Amino acid sequence: MLKFKILLLILTGLMQRAIKKNPKAAAHAKGQNLVFQIQTTSGQGRYYVVKNQRVRSYAGHSDKADFTLTFSSAKKGFAVLSAKDSMGAFLKAVGSKDLTISGDYAAVMWFQGLVAYV
Repeated sequence: MLKFKILLLILTGLMQRAIKKNPKAAAHAKGQNLVFQIQTTSGQGRYYVVKNQRVRSYAGHSDKADFTLTFSSAKKGFAVLSAKDSMGAFLKAVGSKDLTISGDYAAVMWFQGLVAYV
């Protein structure tokens, strides 16, 4: 569980650094204004606010999330989010029901695009 929590915290900095240092990531984030959350079925997680090409994260949950990624466990979440082939791991987790996606799928695809720069 601790690895998952730390990874979620570090993810904020990684996304923000990509936006700051990579012009393509900055262009990808330009004009985005959304809230998303990553959590486990037991409720552990963080929510992220993307606005004005900045990413901030907060512990807990948001009632205004555009989308939510819910992992079956912290172990599965850590494995998917830290995988070298993140898109493959993401799709496999969705197929095996280790990852449930709710909300705006276009926003999820935007997130996947940003994570590709991380």
